Amino acid sequence: MWKVISGIFLGWTLGSNDSANIFGTGVAAKIIRYRTAIILISIFVVLGAVVEGEKCFATVGKLTNLTPESAFWIALAAGITMFIVTYLALPCSTSQAIIGAVLGAGMVSGIPDFSKFYKILACWIVAPIAAVIISFMLYHFIGFFFERYIASPQKRTVFIFWGLVFAGCFGAYALGSNNVANVTGVYVGSGLLTPFEGTLLGGISIASGVLTYSKKVMTTVGKEITHLGEYSAFIAELSEAVTVEIFTQVGVPVSTSQAIVGGVVGVGLIKGAKTINTRTLIEIGIGWISTPVSAGIISYVLLKLL
Repeated sequence: MWKVISGIFLGWTLGSNDSANIFGTGVAAKIIRYRTAIILISIFVVLGAVVEGEKCFATVGKLTNLTPESAFWIALAAGITMFIVTYLALPCSTSQAIIGAVLGAGMVSGIPDFSKFYKILACWIVAPIAAVIISFMLYHFIGFFFERYIASPQKRTVFIFWGLVFAGCFGAYALGSNNVANVTGVYVGSGLLTPFEGTLLGGISIASGVLTYSKKVMTTVGKEITHLGEYSAFIAELSEAVTVEIFTQVGVPVSTSQAIVGGVVGVGLIKGAKTINTRTLIEIGIGWISTPVSAGIISYVLLKLL
């Protein structure tokens, strides 16, 4: 069972990086305290993993022929990649890291199943675009009722607070249900863990990263893309949660980082394109491209040498 250590490490890096996508905008807007946010994320990410996490296991575990040994090195390669980008405070995709690592391993142990990879790649492209569209629509749809039926400032404050709590908890649930396959899918695919063991171990390891090392990336997501007010922060979080949960039902793990960035950009476009920090978006975009490539190279080298 020592082989699952690299998966636990990967889960830790996922939690430390992707938790920013859940409550980052609310924490940056000073509506939710950081400590409250990480506790709520930890609870609901485990819940989402256990309840719906199995839906994405087949996508990750069947891209190539896996053994327990190769699963260890694949998870380690993805974990190293995610640790580097988290240290740099960039929101990047664990989905891209693990899929890149699986494909890198496939180059050594056999031919990866690219027919499934094309489906994943299409979802990676669609996810941030979908988040932009959902964010744009929710901003106007919820805003209509917000302006018409919630007139007093006190009621609006209460609505925003509980709206952010709901969106964050929903987002944490979606993170667990969609991304736990990135952490332990290779172990389930290799037969080392049962699906339930994979969801539980993966969910707990993600929660550990949330609780210990998640503050740096929250700053990047919440403050450095565009300035968000209270209502905008709520819409960005809700659009991210809705987007990720949709792809869970499709059975494809997607990037919560791409979803929240898409949600934030959607709000920024409504407020005016000039409010968006283009430089930060370019840096994040470079991270998205380099993450699967780096993980694939590290995985290939580790398996080839060791």
